Amino acid sequence: MSTLFTHVTALLMDDAFTTLKDGYVAVEGSRIAYVGPQRPQGSYDETIDCAGKVMMPGFVNAHTHIPMTLMRGYGGGHNLQDWLNQYIFPAEAKLDDRAVAAGTGLGLAEMIACGVTCIADMYMHTCVIADQVLKAGISANLSCGGVYFGPPEDFSPDTCADCRNQRQLTERWHGAGDGQILVDASIHGEYTSSAPLWQWMADYAHAHSLGMHVHISETRSEHEDCLGRHGLTPIRALDQYGVWDGRAIAAHCVYTTPDDWSLMAEKGVSCVHNPYSNLKLGSGVAPIPDLLAAGVNVALGTDGMSSHNSADLFDDMKLAAILHNGVRCDPMAMTARQALELATVNGARALGRDTGRIAAGAVADLILLDFDAPNLIPCHDTAENLVFAAHGSNVVMNMARGKVIYKNGTFLTLDMERIKDEVRHYALPLVFGAAKG
Repeated sequence: MSTLFTHVTALLMDDAFTTLKDGYVAVEGSRIAYVGPQRPQGSYDETIDCAGKVMMPGFVNAHTHIPMTLMRGYGGGHNLQDWLNQYIFPAEAKLDDRAVAAGTGLGLAEMIACGVTCIADMYMHTCVIADQVLKAGISANLSCGGVYFGPPEDFSPDTCADCRNQRQLTERWHGAGDGQILVDASIHGEYTSSAPLWQWMADYAHAHSLGMHVHISETRSEHEDCLGRHGLTPIRALDQYGVWDGRAIAAHCVYTTPDDWSLMAEKGVSCVHNPYSNLKLGSGVAPIPDLLAAGVNVALGTDGMSSHNSADLFDDMKLAAILHNGVRCDPMAMTARQALELATVNGARALGRDTGRIAAGAVADLILLDFDAPNLIPCHDTAENLVFAAHGSNVVMNMARGKVIYKNGTFLTLDMERIKDEVRHYALPLVFGAAKG
């Protein structure tokens, strides 16, 4: 399949932060074949006129828990630990494969409609999630969120459920869909596991060339309790076991320290900023300008919709900018360009993906926004409008890996009526005891 986009205004997300005006973008198969001011030669299966619209790379949501869309708004008004233990963990214990599939479908639909083309997800029933992602068409780095609560001396990878899950997920799904799905090793967090699991996951990741996905220093109590147990921050404690020796993402990083940032920059560990979730749960504000200044790659994530209530990454991008500008009393603490980088090229780098930019040879993950919408008129600066004025509802096309999967409100790879029926009449009654709309 080949597609030619004409009359394109496109934010390329290249090093020069170029905005192409009235140009052309050609797609061949799953990759971008041409970007420039002149119409390329040849014929195309489809031509799309982009007059009145703006193209940008699809978003990379670098930290999600997709099936938690079933718990949207559930247990609000509590801190992280009370919320998890009193509400989320009991609800999750009732989930089965069918419910997870329904929640995944719903979460994917919301993300696709808001311009997401690539995710990093950490959750249980991960093979079910992989199947839904493959059908939906976006790219995903998937992990199971390894936990181990038993005595360290009793640990065995043969009896640890998440070691078995990791093996099964990797053997069945790593590289599926010509690389559409990649599997990462994962540790849910320092506080939900112990050193034997950290060592096993690090060794497994190294042996199979996998990335790593970990929750890090999300709350003050998590960070300080780790210091009490090990005399080290979570970043430093896990580093003793080789957890950061390959491509890795550390979600949250709210209470990380300058010493942590130095290690992260040295080893190429990416921070994933989740500003909305961290604020809603009262966890705090991650020092993102300091992490960036220290040379750490910073990406952007929504976290689960249970702690965010929305999968609209435009909201998170805007919040990331205005939050740090307000906290630092500096309108340049986070620029529009930096906010866009968090949601695109930085996320791609964190996940080891050749996406997040509009360039010949890159994966064709592209979205179009309607810039004739009232909230985007006038447009004095494309980047300013995208960061501070746009909403997911302005997205009119989502192309993932060269295939249009959403257009003008219609999902082309998802059966929305079936998904909603499964959520309302199976998943919600299973978890909460009654059908809900």
